[in-house]
Amino acid sequence: MISAGRQTENNGIYDEVIEILEKNGKNVAEISGVMPNPTVDKLYEGVEIARKHDVDMLLAVGGGSVCDYAKAVSVSVHCGEDPWEKYYVRFEEPTCETLPVGCVLTMVGTGSEMNAGAVITNPHTHQKIGHVFADEKIMPRFAILNPKYTLTLPHYQMVSGIYDIFNHICEQYFSGEDDNTSDYISEGLMRSVIHSSRIANNDPQDYEARSNLMWAATWALNTLVSRGKSTDWMVHMLGQSVGAYTNATHGMTLAAVSLPYYRHILPYGVQKFKRFAVNVWNVDAEGKTDEQVAQEGLAAMESWMKELGLVMNISELGADEGMIEGIADGTLIMPGGYKVLEHDEIVEILKESLK
Repeated sequence: MISAGRQTENNGIYDEVIEILEKNGKNVAEISGVMPNPTVDKLYEGVEIARKHDVDMLLAVGGGSVCDYAKAVSVSVHCGEDPWEKYYVRFEEPTCETLPVGCVLTMVGTGSEMNAGAVITNPHTHQKIGHVFADEKIMPRFAILNPKYTLTLPHYQMVSGIYDIFNHICEQYFSGEDDNTSDYISEGLMRSVIHSSRIANNDPQDYEARSNLMWAATWALNTLVSRGKSTDWMVHMLGQSVGAYTNATHGMTLAAVSLPYYRHILPYGVQKFKRFAVNVWNVDAEGKTDEQVAQEGLAAMESWMKELGLVMNISELGADEGMIEGIADGTLIMPGGYKVLEHDEIVEILKESLK
């Protein structure tokens, strides 16, 4: 069974996969046109198709949204309850048989090819929610990672995915105060992403850079660098709530809220932000206060983001002042970072993100 995104249907990869399956005598039922932010209505549609054809496997051909979508269908096909209510409102785990998922990746960023997360948007309630399932069997059983399949992506989508990779690492890195091996791995991954992103930004056809980005994306969110960490995830909660109101590209929503959020929490985690500045951005700490060094690190990050051409405010994504309270109300508060936010702080950060 194929779950294919629109971009994939237009670049020849989808046809190639179909040809391979047919040559091997596989019966294929199709769910086509999975959108970048798959909706609950699309989830219901996919579940009905899967039930109608009595499928025994889901093969996602596309980017992270398609992989997420396949996992959401996987846990819903044999479930008698409404999957939105069960998995995205009550956050329950599957109690029914689930279908195995495989992925053929055509865009990198989410790491969905090697984790158990599935993000679904409910446009009726302005909610975009991710559920990371506890059982590892929800993870794709295999994933085909061929960097050549990513080379046809538009620049906007490529850099959006790059920032998604980087922020996944940040969400785990900016937590805890101990000398954790996971942080050293995270710093190496971040430096690799920065290096390869600059090459790919200048030459999107550079195979080595695109392959390193693909590999980093997988390791950024397959639980490796979360070991021993409380993890933060507030940038994702803010970005996903913005996305629920604007339907904007995921990585760009993260880019638009990141710096206001990190500048807000910096005083509560100044030592880690200083370490980030020195070890990731090579900021010279001599003769400076810890906070000055930390601020220079975020300034270097901002320069890099602008260099890539990322969206730097939520206004560019279609958000306006009138949406701020609704976006704030829809933002889930996570406790693992350096500051547990109050509602008023979320509003303040979102207002800063408008600028």
